[in-house]
Amino acid sequence: MTEEIEPTLKSAPEDRATAGPFDDAEANPVRPYIDLGGIKVLPREGLNLRLEVEEQTKRIVAVGLDYANSSLQVQPFAAPRTRGLWDETRVQLRDQIRTQGGRVEEREGPLGKELLAEVPATAAEGSEMRLARFIGVDGPRWFLRGVIGGEAASDPAAAEQVEDLFRSIVVVRGGSPMPPRDLIPLKMPSTPGSA
Repeated sequence: MTEEIEPTLKSAPEDRATAGPFDDAEANPVRPYIDLGGIKVLPREGLNLRLEVEEQTKRIVAVGLDYANSSLQVQPFAAPRTRGLWDETRVQLRDQIRTQGGRVEEREGPLGKELLAEVPATAAEGSEMRLARFIGVDGPRWFLRGVIGGEAASDPAAAEQVEDLFRSIVVVRGGSPMPPRDLIPLKMPSTPGSA
């Protein structure tokens, strides 16, 4: 098996290293980030942070960010050094959404290829379909996935604000070996109320 190292194997905006999402080594060390372990989030006016916890294990599995009348759920994953996970993940998401009775289309977005989906709403939300955008960026040894809901799923002005929030995230991969697709561990912020 020959190993090819091509830029096309990772799916990320060309300016990712300077415009984000950032690798920990690329982040500005003087900015007042909220440290959540696997990611750091830059606080901003009107941003609410939620940690999504797996019931059985009590492990934090995602970070929810409410901003600009929208929601952004993010998850950082370990990835191989030479290739990305977004192309493969998009195919899996597309199949999963269709299996659940949703509609999905792939399109080119500001961060590269993304999925625009109509997914069945949860029981609490009613029986309607809701719009969601699935975005992903491959970085060095990590992959950051985002799900955008609310106004930013369809309104360009809100979308721009949420995309900017996504791009301001710093992924802290750490040096320890991890299998690709493993969730990079997340933790409670060390200074509660700093958001």
